[in-house]
Amino acid sequence: MAGGYQEFDDWSEAQETRKLPPSRSRPEPPRGPVVNAGRLWAGGVATAVVAALIGLVGLLIVRVLLQIPYLAPINSGPVGDSRTILLCTLAAVAALAATGLAHVLLLSTPSPMAYFGWIAGLLTAVAAVLPLLNSDTWTVRIATAVIHLVIGLAIISLVTSASLSSSAR
Repeated sequence: MAGGYQEFDDWSEAQETRKLPPSRSRPEPPRGPVVNAGRLWAGGVATAVVAALIGLVGLLIVRVLLQIPYLAPINSGPVGDSRTILLCTLAAVAALAATGLAHVLLLSTPSPMAYFGWIAGLLTAVAAVLPLLNSDTWTVRIATAVIHLVIGLAIISLVTSASLSSSAR
């Protein structure tokens, strides 16, 4: 070493000393599931619209075609009363909650869609069976159960589809 500088025999030896250790040369990308959250939640919002519309169409079929006093007396018109808005709003909220559940499961569990299917399927079963326990007429109870079942099945299929198309495992 002359004059404070280290001398090298050849160019490659000089280059070797300048290299960073392999662990510091380039950060590794994070490992784990990759979820396109924008795509998932866009599908969730679309599912919420579909679920609300299923509630409305189901109500119209029951009230107009079948003449069952679902959610209001028949003489209150084809759309019923404020409980119709509640049905459609709760269907949309259920779709958004299902999207949130799917998002959490995609990020945290193995086989997330298997767990999602079981959780959402069991919640749909509860939503379909609970109306059978109230004191309305049997026609209203069955109509409510069927509408809840169709809403739940639509949410399960659409959120599953959105989840699968927005994730890469």
